[in-house]
Amino acid sequence: MKPALAMGAGPAPDAALDASGSAPGSTTAWPHRHLLDTDVLTWPQIELVLDTARHMAEIVAGERPRSTALRGVGVTNLFYEASTRTRVSFEVAARHLSADVVNVAVSGSSIEKGESLLDTMRTLEALGAKVLVIRHATSGAPYLVAREFGGSVINAGDGRHAHPTQALLDLATLLRHVPGRSLRGRKVVILGDVLHSRVARSNVWTLTAAGADVWLCGPATLVRGFEAWAAAGVGGERRFTVTTDLEAALRDADAVMALRIQKERMAAGLLPSLHEYAARFGLTRERLALAAEGCLVMHPGPMNEGIEIASDVANGPQSLVTEQVATGVAIRMAVLSLVTSVAR
Repeated sequence: MKPALAMGAGPAPDAALDASGSAPGSTTAWPHRHLLDTDVLTWPQIELVLDTARHMAEIVAGERPRSTALRGVGVTNLFYEASTRTRVSFEVAARHLSADVVNVAVSGSSIEKGESLLDTMRTLEALGAKVLVIRHATSGAPYLVAREFGGSVINAGDGRHAHPTQALLDLATLLRHVPGRSLRGRKVVILGDVLHSRVARSNVWTLTAAGADVWLCGPATLVRGFEAWAAAGVGGERRFTVTTDLEAALRDADAVMALRIQKERMAAGLLPSLHEYAARFGLTRERLALAAEGCLVMHPGPMNEGIEIASDVANGPQSLVTEQVATGVAIRMAVLSLVTSVAR
């Protein structure tokens, strides 16, 4: 399946949001000045992000000129962890909206000299930042900043806690390909290092909100603790399944998302070896044959090909991996527009 950027027809770029922060024709107002996780989003608000992204995708595809919606707005990407896809995606998204973009990495900044997160935030705010896009190794770091920052904070990944824009772009990508553009009753499997995955946690919220039959699968040490959440339900009501049985998880699946084995976050003893993981849980073409015909394949990246996913699966005809990356720009444009509509 080829990457698809055109996500639907819409109005002129600068009319992508009305004065209330809603997409044209929408009755849903956007109330969130920050986006820290998907757990605060109602289904109508998720639909608003997706609808707004459809309009933004026309700009990304070159079908409409660059928007001036964020002209004069300072967007700072503050990344305490290495990133390619997410950081560049946010930068491209902000530039498509005519924002003034600054990228800050730990290396070469005052952070290396011991400057605190809040002191860095105050410095950037004094220099004109109105939006902070933050990636941090510590869960909860963006929440701390959001309590003090006068503008908007977007969480680009915090520890093992959350990655809201990744979950939204994953949902948008899936909906583009499933029959009827609905995930209701569709079996979606998240496979691999669930324990350390902020992507999996945010996806559980969005996928269950969309009505998907969500399964989390991996070695017992890498799904530990999720059984209690599954039993309690997402938001106290939406159930999902946790299993170590790979065949049961893959059987008749409509989509499978393999997760990166996060060696940098692992304590000793969680896996016998990467070779052992690949042999027992790696997503291969033979294992994918257990899924429903045409099962969609996803991965949030970066991939360890040959470990959590075989190369011929990652690059095969059922793979949406490249499309996920492309979709991220329009989704992040939508989020930037929505949160700043509240802040302005």
